Amino acid sequence: MVTIKDIAELSGYSIGTVSRVINNHPDVSQKARDKIDQVIREQNFHPNSNARGLKQVLNTSISIIVRGFHNMFFEGLLEQVQADLRENGEEAEVTFLDENADEVQAALEILRVRKPKGFIFLGGNLEYFRAEYPGIDVPSVLLTNTTEELKLPGLSSFTTDDERAAGEVIRYLVRMGHRKIGIIGGSQSRTGSQVGYRRLMGCEKAFQESGIPFDLKKQYEPSLFSMQGGYDAARKLLDKAPDITAIFAIGDTIAIGAMRAIRDQGLCIPEDISIIGYDGIEESRFMIPRLATIRQDTEALAMRAVEDLLFRLNYRHPVRHEYVPFELVEGESVSIMDESPEI
Repeated sequence: MVTIKDIAELSGYSIGTVSRVINNHPDVSQKARDKIDQVIREQNFHPNSNARGLKQVLNTSISIIVRGFHNMFFEGLLEQVQADLRENGEEAEVTFLDENADEVQAALEILRVRKPKGFIFLGGNLEYFRAEYPGIDVPSVLLTNTTEELKLPGLSSFTTDDERAAGEVIRYLVRMGHRKIGIIGGSQSRTGSQVGYRRLMGCEKAFQESGIPFDLKKQYEPSLFSMQGGYDAARKLLDKAPDITAIFAIGDTIAIGAMRAIRDQGLCIPEDISIIGYDGIEESRFMIPRLATIRQDTEALAMRAVEDLLFRLNYRHPVRHEYVPFELVEGESVSIMDESPEI
């Protein structure tokens, strides 16, 4: 049976874009809409009879809110969450928001109109949760950020230790002999991309611990979690810091865009410049060269979120806040510069 993932692969667009076309969202280019509609017709794909692959199912009891249209890591995580929910007899409605949108305000509106019995948030700004979450009176889970410090009743969180993982990236690049390292993605403000902020803080601590200077103005460039954002950020970084030998993109989606920018500058990976990402999305294994990355455990994140939410929907139980282990995957996109001591 043809699934939404098949339509995405055949059309060349992301699962999120295909989902928005199927559900008649306006925020899709006409070019993308025409191509996806063509593939749907050619494959005789009927969304209503392919519920297991559909990203949005109406009139259901759990609401999933995804923050960002272009984050490929969220697509894989979303698919795993939906699969785990279906195994437990649950389906969910999915709402995609802009990366800078207020996801808690969106949840409050969904709660008012549709009255779901629970929420799963993929990504979130802690400032919105701090200010507005007390208005949500159903069990909820936040993935890829931690709300432990907020101590909000009814809200669990499961994430990767972003600060520690980002520090591992810098220590790995240093072991490979790199001393001029650039960073792209996220934000240097706690009120912006908080995941990106924590990863940047982890990098800065690792630089300090290893005794390597890091000039934030020269060696860092913010961006959205998108390929275009990564492309633009890498071009700017290479222009202002042409002596860097390695780039850490704080998301694989960002890294893919950056790899294109590096090639467009006439540089080769990893001979001229190395690059490493973060997330471990499936696409990273098929890049040329294969992308080095921090692999987050999407299966564990999804499983813990679903188990926790369903348990609290049926029993009185305290919320949980946990870190899920990560793995550094060396890939092929990082070269050895010289022999350097372990740090």
